[in-house]
Amino acid sequence: MVRSGGTRSNTRDMYSRPYRGHGMPSLSTYLTNFKVGDYVEIITNSAVQQGMPFKFYHGKTGRIFNISRGAVGVEVNKVVRNKKLAKRIHVRIEHVKKSRCTEELKTRVRSRDAMRREAREKGEKLVLPKRQPASMTKPAIVVAGDNIELLEPVKYEFIC
Repeated sequence: MVRSGGTRSNTRDMYSRPYRGHGMPSLSTYLTNFKVGDYVEIITNSAVQQGMPFKFYHGKTGRIFNISRGAVGVEVNKVVRNKKLAKRIHVRIEHVKKSRCTEELKTRVRSRDAMRREAREKGEKLVLPKRQPASMTKPAIVVAGDNIELLEPVKYEFIC
């Protein structure tokens, strides 16, 4: 018999609910405010079958392009052979949550604006520090002390 490949095939772990997370979604899911241009993560909630995205989009991050009463339109990039296609899908609110991918950028912009404001008030020119990649640990020479302990594997003994 041929192995079937329906729309929800191979989703046993993908759509499984977490421990003590079964049942219908909480009210906070429905009360979150979305705006056009927000980044959202498509996380399918298997308790709600209506408006469920296709399994490929589970875990993908996209940008909202449309908002309706109970759903949002999300634009997601999909790699097909050698090109990236911008796919537009409509997903119900239960299957979407706000992404935190721009948090670090927003905090950096706020701190930079505050630094600019302070420099403008003082009347001096601001030289913004550039972000540096995380450096390696400093090289050091390890000096062995007097109490060196040699570790050897225990010899195998056959016990009858």
